Amino acid sequence: MRLIVVDDEQLARGIVREYLESHPDIEVVAECANGFEAVKAITELAPDVVLLDIQMPKLDGFEVAELAGNRTRYIFATAFDQYAIRAFEIHALDYLLKPFSQQRFDQALAHVRATLGTALPQQEAAVRAAVAARDKPLGRVLIRDGAKVHVIPSDRIAYIEAQDDYVQIHADGKAYLKNQTLAELETQLEAGRFLRIHRSYLVNVEHVARIEPSGKDTHCAILADGTKLPVSRTGYQKIRTAMQ
Repeated sequence: MRLIVVDDEQLARGIVREYLESHPDIEVVAECANGFEAVKAITELAPDVVLLDIQMPKLDGFEVAELAGNRTRYIFATAFDQYAIRAFEIHALDYLLKPFSQQRFDQALAHVRATLGTALPQQEAAVRAAVAARDKPLGRVLIRDGAKVHVIPSDRIAYIEAQDDYVQIHADGKAYLKNQTLAELETQLEAGRFLRIHRSYLVNVEHVARIEPSGKDTHCAILADGTKLPVSRTGYQKIRTAMQ
């Protein structure tokens, strides 16, 4: 079994190494001290299981799971019990409350062994829902680009465009592709700031410079950088109200 240990505390990682001495069949393929390192390691190494802390700098455990997607199984290990329900909602195999004993650690590994050879849990949508529930409206959007992670503050996003089951997020003159639907992301962002002006576009009203006619009974939104976005009839009423 191939394992990645993710914890920002060196002492906690050391305790796990000690507990693993009685499990010679388990290979620790990486140790990570923050969420960015964890996403990169999970993406590149595809371990059987990740022992994952929740409260960490840069990215928390749920954000790591969101970005890594359906690439592995998770055991959460944390000093806080309030995340347990959310952890199991995203199909975590176990939830270890620090400080945990060798016996409790062994039980968690037994759960993992029982799942090896079976399909990985389809947890991606559940993870996104759990992240949104923790931080709603979203103060930032996380995007994985291979082994890289982009963290985009919501107020920096100018607009979001639907691309089938993906969205293209435009911020600071750059475009990022995220595996999520526009309708789902719309429910997670601040309603007063982000408006659905067209079936394919969600715009940050703070980036809209003006609304102009684009034809008979049609309009477009002109953003501060000059970008033009189509505005539907329904969207026109919403954005007019928001900009008054």
